[in-house]
Amino acid sequence: MGRLTEAAAAGSGAGAARWAGSPPTLLLISPTSPGCTATMASSDEDGTNGGASEAGEDREAPCKRRRLGLLATAWLTFYNIAMTAGWLVLAIAMVRFYMEKGTHRGLYKSVQKTLKFFQTFALLEIVHCLIGIVPTSVLVTGVQVSSRIFMVWLITHSIKPIQNEESVVLFLVAWTVTEITRYSFYTFSLLDHLPYFIKWASSSNNDKWCVPAACLKCRYNFFIILYPVGVAGELLTIYAALPYVKKTGMFSIRLPNKYNVSFDYYYFLLITMASYIPLFPQLYFHMLRQRRKVLHGEVIVEKDD
Repeated sequence: MGRLTEAAAAGSGAGAARWAGSPPTLLLISPTSPGCTATMASSDEDGTNGGASEAGEDREAPCKRRRLGLLATAWLTFYNIAMTAGWLVLAIAMVRFYMEKGTHRGLYKSVQKTLKFFQTFALLEIVHCLIGIVPTSVLVTGVQVSSRIFMVWLITHSIKPIQNEESVVLFLVAWTVTEITRYSFYTFSLLDHLPYFIKWASSSNNDKWCVPAACLKCRYNFFIILYPVGVAGELLTIYAALPYVKKTGMFSIRLPNKYNVSFDYYYFLLITMASYIPLFPQLYFHMLRQRRKVLHGEVIVEKDD
């Protein structure tokens, strides 16, 4: 289905460790505080409706994050650096291919190994939630990651005739720009060492925050275009796959068989496409609400159920 929330800011040091995966819990901490005071709570990618937490819980959460230690911070920093680099390599390969060939045909084949590796590597984000170093719902993260895995392995990898569809380029571009922005954002926040040009770009807005406003604006503006583009690319790609799936009967189980079970992959894809109808507006407008809060100077923290 694709991660339907394409489209989170952090504290400093070990306090950022708990949220550096996907989706993170937003936590903006003023450097003038001891690191155990947060303003509000929120998550921009889980699509849940969270809400305000109890005042006591709000005060305790950052302190708990700080107690995780340097090991979790070091691992999450490495993970986000690796993912940023991987998606950057993918972006460069895509641009280079198009400049050399002048066409999108063959693009997917040329970048598929890199795409498969780094998108599958994202399964670690579910592990991060399971072991508690990222305070996000395991179910929500699992759905988001597995939906991307579904598009990569069970659609574009398995159905080779659709690999040259223009729609594949749509979701590849949307995913790539989104992930470079997202993972680099987490990396800068975890390292608490932002490049000068980012600090300069954000200095006129709010000097006291560790995470620059420029990064926040990228995070909360890019999705307005990238989210619909990515969803459109995924839907059109699945639609292009339908005739092939119906003709070949791939991944389908027909009766009679010894298990007395029937499964039709063609109708499964139709149901998957239909699921976008209720989910897309709900998640998109949720992110628009988060964007309004962030860009109007509010720091959000939403607790997962």
